[in-house]
Amino acid sequence: MRPLTNIYVFACVFIFMLWNNIQPTVENEFIANYSSSLLTNVPKNIPVHTHVLDLSHNRISGLSISEFIYLSDLQVLNLSHNLITELDFSVFIFNEDLEYLDLSHNNILKVYCQNLAYLRHLDLSFNKFTALPICKEFGNMFRLEYLGLSATMVRRSDFRYIIHLQLCTVFLTLEDFSLYEPQSLTALNTRSLHIVFAANQNFSFSLLYDGMSTSENLRIVNLRYTLSYKDFPSPSLTLLKKIKTTALMLDTVDLQWTIILQIFLLIWYSPVEHLTVRNLTFRGPLGELTEYEFLPLLSSLEQLISLGGSMKVLTLEHVRNKVYYFNQEILYRQFSEMNIASLTIYDAYMPHMLCPNRTSSFQYLNFSHNALTDELFQNCGTLTDLKLLILQRNKFESLSKVSFMTSRMKSLKYLDISSNLLSHGGADVQCQWAESLTELDLSSNQLTDAVFECLPVNIRKLHLQNNHITSVPKGMAELKSLKELNLASNRLADLPGCSGFTSLEFLNVEMNLILTPSADFFQSCPRVRELQAGHNPFKCSCELQDFIRLERQSGGKLFGWPAAYVCEYPEDLQGTQLKDFHLTELACNTVLLLVTALLLTLVLVAVVAFLCIYLDVPWYVRMTWQWTQTKRRAWHSHPEERESVLQFHAFISYSERDSLWVKNELIPNLEKGEGCVQLCQHERNFIPGKSIVENIINCIEKSYKSIFVLSPNFVQSEWCHYELYFAHHKLFSENSNSLILILLEPIPPYIIPARYHKLKALMAKRTYLEWPKERSKRPLFWANLRAAIRINLPISFEANEEQSDVAYPSSVSQYVNN
Repeated sequence: MRPLTNIYVFACVFIFMLWNNIQPTVENEFIANYSSSLLTNVPKNIPVHTHVLDLSHNRISGLSISEFIYLSDLQVLNLSHNLITELDFSVFIFNEDLEYLDLSHNNILKVYCQNLAYLRHLDLSFNKFTALPICKEFGNMFRLEYLGLSATMVRRSDFRYIIHLQLCTVFLTLEDFSLYEPQSLTALNTRSLHIVFAANQNFSFSLLYDGMSTSENLRIVNLRYTLSYKDFPSPSLTLLKKIKTTALMLDTVDLQWTIILQIFLLIWYSPVEHLTVRNLTFRGPLGELTEYEFLPLLSSLEQLISLGGSMKVLTLEHVRNKVYYFNQEILYRQFSEMNIASLTIYDAYMPHMLCPNRTSSFQYLNFSHNALTDELFQNCGTLTDLKLLILQRNKFESLSKVSFMTSRMKSLKYLDISSNLLSHGGADVQCQWAESLTELDLSSNQLTDAVFECLPVNIRKLHLQNNHITSVPKGMAELKSLKELNLASNRLADLPGCSGFTSLEFLNVEMNLILTPSADFFQSCPRVRELQAGHNPFKCSCELQDFIRLERQSGGKLFGWPAAYVCEYPEDLQGTQLKDFHLTELACNTVLLLVTALLLTLVLVAVVAFLCIYLDVPWYVRMTWQWTQTKRRAWHSHPEERESVLQFHAFISYSERDSLWVKNELIPNLEKGEGCVQLCQHERNFIPGKSIVENIINCIEKSYKSIFVLSPNFVQSEWCHYELYFAHHKLFSENSNSLILILLEPIPPYIIPARYHKLKALMAKRTYLEWPKERSKRPLFWANLRAAIRINLPISFEANEEQSDVAYPSSVSQYVNN
């Protein structure tokens, strides 16, 4: 099988380098990961078609050819961080496709070489070699691009076998370094050189110079020198012609100030264009600097600045100053006068920086994570070429002063002054920004709504996230060029309008206090292509329905929909995505709700009115009222009669048109014979002076039964209806069986008025006596009727016959005529 391309191999390397702290596992038929598995030997069950094998971070101490002979397709092998002490390259002789081999961080002391022609990446760094482990066979590795080595001694002859190789990167670790033969590194042919010294040893200046003379890109880690600065060799400027390095990085530098100056002199005069120094600590010399010793150094520093060089970019990160009695203003002046395009001083506790005395070539300045204040670059007119200025995490307080700082920077396009203490006093405080400024980052400050009164008129991108802004004032100055506005993590209660941002295309209002966003946003902001409004405490109510509908019509303009748009209120809907929240049109349309309620009310009133009329409800209400009034008067007027006593066996209710049958048939047949039956008849038992209703109620209550003589004439009588109603009321109130119905003549259903629904119900549910036309059946009729009303009355009233001779009162006459 032929080797894979570089892209495939290094992609696989990147994948397995990300894995750590997992159990031994075979990811698939091509990748096997056994890292951090406490292995002491290479596993024997590795799939034969494995391309990538990770055995790093184990306890493997030795390798044998039998462990890899069957892995003919192996291309990437990581054996770093193990306990291997000897390495025989013949172990991999049958792995002809092997391109990547990492044996770093072991204890290898000795190497037995073998030609591995297809190897592209070989890492033997961080091992225990005394001399560089470069074999003759290395010279035949023409595909080799990356070579990692380690040693305690470096001689020029060590590189003789690989002088002809065109390498991309050489990584050299020099722990416990004891010997360096000058010009040894110059034998290498590599574009990038990375050297790591031990953290507790002095570095070699000649090695630094040779490294700069070897590769275009040079990185050196752990530069320390604890001896006196007087013992440090001064660089010869005649050597500058051989320097190749254009990009130099010095990481973890802890040197005396004088040594740093000497190194900077060498670098400044060299072809180096990009210099990066990280974790820089400069100290005073052993013993205090005298004035006579310091002045020459200062003169050298000024000479360094005044003479032009190749440097374009200088980056100083994490700088710590441990020099006592040191006038920092001298250093600030030298930095400000540098003739370079880009200067970064990051995390140096720098409290100030001076304005250049002459027109500066600075195009990029980054002074982040320092202690700069509002006095920086005030009235400074020499930074006319500056395009990008980054002042994050300092101590700026006045937005107005910051604006005046930029007013004379004619080329400034980008200003980042985030994570400061900025605020603005309002309309009374003037602002003057650079007209060229197009992007401004004011995030993570203490700005309020007043910030919109102090903004550059030509701004295109504005970052105001993480401030104290509650709204965008409508009367603000118009920012016609603004295309992107970030207001995330503020205190906005609604989406801002675009009256002041006519060209706005992107708006971010995430993580504010917006409960119900305005539904007319896209109408007022027609050019907006993307709105980020997620992660707000949305209140899922009717007002939000319009916003949800807006999303459907926007055509995907809401960024993060639907995952970032979730209900926060009310609690029963908390966590519900807005896309799943729905309310009916009736619940949200107030006018429609009122019209519907009004129509339902009118229909209900109409139905109730119809039922009242059809069922004669007013009549029943009037009768109920009269009954209650009669009971109330009886209660107050005759307390001795509160407990009613039965005086009659039955009360007779009939129509006056049926009176002949009652007088000739009913009364004589019931009152004659054994067991005199006492009947209550209105003509003889109504008490003069009382109302008809009171007499009816009293008679019904004092009677054991109520006999109703039913006929077509009965249903036509109003008083008969009253009597039936009150008797029916007694039936339910006293839970008694007091009604007796006599059907004198058949009653066709169609002639029964609607209000006689109780009569219909009684005739349907209760048994009634029908008056027989045959005389032979009448004795049985009278016997059944007499049996139904038979009861022993508590008191015998003998005056019944006398009462029958009393003249009718006027009310009774009215009752009879009715």
